[in-house]
Amino acid sequence: MEANQGGPFGAVVVRDSQIIGTGWNRVTSTNDPTAHAEVEAIRDACRRLNTFSLEGCELYSSCEPCPLCLAAVYWSRLDRVYYAATCDDAAIAGFDDRSFYDELRKPANLRSIPLQQALREEAVDVLKSWSAKVDKTPY
Repeated sequence: MEANQGGPFGAVVVRDSQIIGTGWNRVTSTNDPTAHAEVEAIRDACRRLNTFSLEGCELYSSCEPCPLCLAAVYWSRLDRVYYAATCDDAAIAGFDDRSFYDELRKPANLRSIPLQQALREEAVDVLKSWSAKVDKTPY
């Protein structure tokens, strides 16, 4: 934050009392809207452990995870999350993620960014191919 790399957020991934991944918000310095502290820490831990699953690990974050970071927590299979500031605290500082939570509660056809289905049959064919693939790495 002091180096103007991004917002005031940091996170670490811990396994067996050892820090195995670190991250801090780098959205503005990388021009990557997904470069949130929690996502960066998860990426770092996965890279170091050479795995996409962080089962047996915990995330410590300076703030309650936003919807993006919460999804990354679930996808990475972390066991637990500890956070300091709440999303309401972050809103006071100008980071209001509540609008995203509100959007996700709406039916898809009522969201502010329209979602439109296309090419379903082709996509289902690919999913069937994946299901039949004998040498896949399930996740």
